Amino acid sequence: MTALTSGRMVRRKASAAADARRRPTDWVGIGLWTALAVTALLWFVPMVLMFLTSVKGKPDLNTLPMWALPTEWAWDNYADAIEAGNLWVTAGNSTLISVIKVPLGLAIAAAAAFALARIRFRGGRILLMVIAIGSMIPIQIGLGPLFSTMMSVGLLDSRFGLLLPYLAFGIPYQIFVLFGFFRSVPDELEESARMDGASTFRIFWQIILPLAKPALAALFVLDFVATWNEYAMATTLLRSQENWTIPLAVQSFSTQHGTDYGPLNAFIFMSAIPVLIVYLLFQRYFVSGALAGAVKG
Repeated sequence: MTALTSGRMVRRKASAAADARRRPTDWVGIGLWTALAVTALLWFVPMVLMFLTSVKGKPDLNTLPMWALPTEWAWDNYADAIEAGNLWVTAGNSTLISVIKVPLGLAIAAAAAFALARIRFRGGRILLMVIAIGSMIPIQIGLGPLFSTMMSVGLLDSRFGLLLPYLAFGIPYQIFVLFGFFRSVPDELEESARMDGASTFRIFWQIILPLAKPALAALFVLDFVATWNEYAMATTLLRSQENWTIPLAVQSFSTQHGTDYGPLNAFIFMSAIPVLIVYLLFQRYFVSGALAGAVKG
């Protein structure tokens, strides 16, 4: 009995080895993994070099290669960068604007996309077309009229005045993406909920939104990064330094301290940390939600 079992195991191993030899090489998978590794390397190497530069003193910057470890870790570069660049104020402004704009914009976009996708009304397709066109308008062509409008209503050089155009330019794209996702939700779910007496708001809040978590998370990450790094509208509408956001502070720091590569890289490295934190918090939803709006039922 033992010999019979052993013989079966030998035959199974031999069969598995033969199947492995006959199985064609997955060149597509190898290519995808190679592309992923190269992409990760291209992203990771600049961050490492930026960090190494940020902890080097001037003697090390003049004598050592970029990839070499510092002979003495100059952590005071971070303190100098915070003080010279007024980091806490500018980071606080960017955080305040992002924390208000991103959730508020997603809430408005989700409600509008739900109305367009699940509620039938006359002119809905035309309205969707107008929103789609609005999402394609470059920000640069609206900077002149935007400046005049904000100056006429007394909102120039204010964080609230910057928040409004951020919402106006960000919501159309989010509506367009969420519309495709909401259209892919089976009608049977909504019909069943209505038979149980659920209102339209309850269907939206308790059924549609939970299903849209991946898409909302992906849009949250993309919108947070775009808001945090936005420069064109910020430099057009903001004048006083106490209202500056991170991109304006980085530009000012690089202009005034362009040769102080240690503090400059320390300032840039610290300004990127919030974006990395947000992505790490939502990264498990990001991949599945990034293309969610591409599916249309």
